Amino acid sequence: MLEMRPDCERCGTDLPAYAGGAFICSFECTFCAECSDAMDERCPNCGGELLDRPTRSKKSLEKFPALAVRKYKGA
Repeated sequence: MLEMRPDCERCGTDLPAYAGGAFICSFECTFCAECSDAMDERCPNCGGELLDRPTRSKKSLEKFPALAVRKYKGA
């Protein structure tokens, strides 16, 4: 099951698990659409391809919550 990380690792934008607009690599590094575009859809951590992250329904989030730990480190 995906961790569904709550924020963009590059800019800190909130990325709710139930909403579209998040991109992930195979290691689940997570970025917003704007940052993904700026990085040419390549993960700066592993060099992997960034793809659309699937969403998780709000009902499923009750049983399988998204990760709460934020990954953005700040500027």
